[in-house]
Amino acid sequence: MFSHHSRSLGRDWTTPWENLQRCCWNRHISSCMRWPGHYSQVPYPYFSSRHFSLNWRPPCLFESRTQFQYCNWRPDNLSQTSLIHLSSYVMNAEGDEPSSKRRKHQGVIKRNWEYMCSHDKEKTKILGDKNVDPKCEDSENKFDFSVMSYNILSQDLLEDNSHLYRHCRRPVLHWSFRFPNILKEIKHFDADVLCLQEVQEDHYGAEIRPSLESLGYHCEYKMRTGRKPDGCAICFKHSKFSLLSVNPVEFYRPDISLLDRDNVGLVLLLQPKIPCAASPAICVANTHLLYNPRRGDIKLTQLAMLLAEISSVAHQKDGSFCPIVMCGDFNSVPGSPLYSFIKDGKLNYEGLAIGKVSGQEQSSRGQRILSIPIWPPNLGISQNCVYEVQQVPKVEKTDSDLTQTQLKQTEVLVTAEKLSSNLQHHFSLSSVYSHYFPDTGIPEVTTCHSRSAITVDYIFYSAEKEDVAEHPGAEVALVGGLKLLARLSLLTEQDLWTVNGLPNENNSSDHLPLLAKFRLEL
Repeated sequence: MFSHHSRSLGRDWTTPWENLQRCCWNRHISSCMRWPGHYSQVPYPYFSSRHFSLNWRPPCLFESRTQFQYCNWRPDNLSQTSLIHLSSYVMNAEGDEPSSKRRKHQGVIKRNWEYMCSHDKEKTKILGDKNVDPKCEDSENKFDFSVMSYNILSQDLLEDNSHLYRHCRRPVLHWSFRFPNILKEIKHFDADVLCLQEVQEDHYGAEIRPSLESLGYHCEYKMRTGRKPDGCAICFKHSKFSLLSVNPVEFYRPDISLLDRDNVGLVLLLQPKIPCAASPAICVANTHLLYNPRRGDIKLTQLAMLLAEISSVAHQKDGSFCPIVMCGDFNSVPGSPLYSFIKDGKLNYEGLAIGKVSGQEQSSRGQRILSIPIWPPNLGISQNCVYEVQQVPKVEKTDSDLTQTQLKQTEVLVTAEKLSSNLQHHFSLSSVYSHYFPDTGIPEVTTCHSRSAITVDYIFYSAEKEDVAEHPGAEVALVGGLKLLARLSLLTEQDLWTVNGLPNENNSSDHLPLLAKFRLEL
C-alpha cells in the first residue's frame, strides 16, 4: 500500500524515542490539522503515542515525494518547535483513523443569514437575533417560502458505522439525546418545507411525525426498499401549501442488474395558499443517492430516474414546467461530473471512470469506464432524463418489402440514439450555496465526522427567467421561477472541529441543515 519513498521514510524513524517524547510530548498543533484519506496533502506527520515499539514505522501520509519535500522531516530535526502531535489514540490497524479529532470544549456553532439582494446585505447578522431573521411575506404578487434540507442521521446507521464517530462523547450519540436537539433545530428555523433524509421508520412513526404534525406540518414519507430501516420525508406547513400529488420513486429494479440498490426519492407537487391570486404549483423533490464512491454508474442512473419523475410531475398543460426545488444528500462533491450535470443540464460521459462521477475518490486506477449507454433501454428513461413513450413505427401492411425497410430504418435510428454518451435534462437549476467562501476560497462543508468533512448536501432550485441565460444547457420555459432571497451560511471544517465536529452536544447529526428562503413572483 505504501510507496517506496514512504517505506524509506519509515526506516528513518529509529530509536531516539526518549528524545522525541521529551521534545514533543503533548505539544498541540494548530486546528487546521488534516488527516490522510481525505486530503491529498498533509503538511506534517501525525502519529499515535501508544502501542509504539522501537522498530515501529509511521504510516504513509503522503501520496508522493513531491508532497513531502517541503516538510523535510527527520527525527534528528525535532526540536521544541516541531509540529508533531502525539495523541493518546490507539492506532491498532491500518484502517483505523488517527485521532486528530481531540475532544474540544462545548460550544454553539454560529451561522449567519446571507442575503442575496444587495439592499439586504447590510442586514446580515448572527442567527439567533429573531429581529433580523428574514421572514417570508406573502402578497397578491409574490409568495415567499423557506426550505430546509437535513440529513438527520439514522440511529441504526450511526450504530452500524460507529467507527465514524469515535471522536464523539458516547452520550451525545444516543437517540434519546439526539432527537430533542434535532427537533429544537427544526422548531428554531421554522421552515415552511422540510426535506429530511435518513429518517428511520420506527422513529418516524413514534416520534418524528407526531412531533412535526404538532408543529403544523403535513408529512409524507418514503422508506427505502429491501430491509433498509430509513428513508426520505417531505413535510410542509398546512398554512402555506396544499398537497396536489405524492410521487415516490424507487431506484431498485429487480429486472435491471445495475439497479440493485435500495435508495429512494420522493416528489411532491404543492399548491401555494395565496388569497385572491392564482399561482403555479411548486414541485419539491427529496432524495438520498447511493454512497458508494466507485459506483458512479448507479448514482447517475438514480439521478436520471429522479429527474424523469420531476419532469413528469412538474410538467404543465402548456408544455412549461412549474418551479422546482430539489433537495437531498447526493453523495457527490461540488464540481464533480454529477454535480455539473445537475447545474449545466448536460454531461458527456464518454471515457469517464465510474469512480470519478461523484468526485469522492481522487484516483481512478483500476476502475472501469462508464458504458454507453449507462442504463439499459428497458428502464424506459431517455438520455434526456424523461420517461420514454413507446412508439410503434407506422408501416404499410400491404407491402411487406416496405415494411421491412421501415423497420430497419427505425432500428438504425434507435440504436444511434442509445449509443450517445450525452446526458441532458431540461431544467435550469442553480445551487443555493456557492460551496467556497469568497474571501478565502476555503471549502464549505455540509457533513463532518471522523473520516470526512465535505459538501454532499444541496438545495437546487429553478432560477428566475433572467437567470436562465446563465445556464447554456437549459432549454425550459418556466412559469415564474424562484428568486433566492437568503440562505443560512455553512461552515468550514476548522469551524466544526472547534466544537468537536459532528455530532456534538448541540448539533445531533453528522450533517448540517441547509436552509434557504425563496420568492415566487406572481
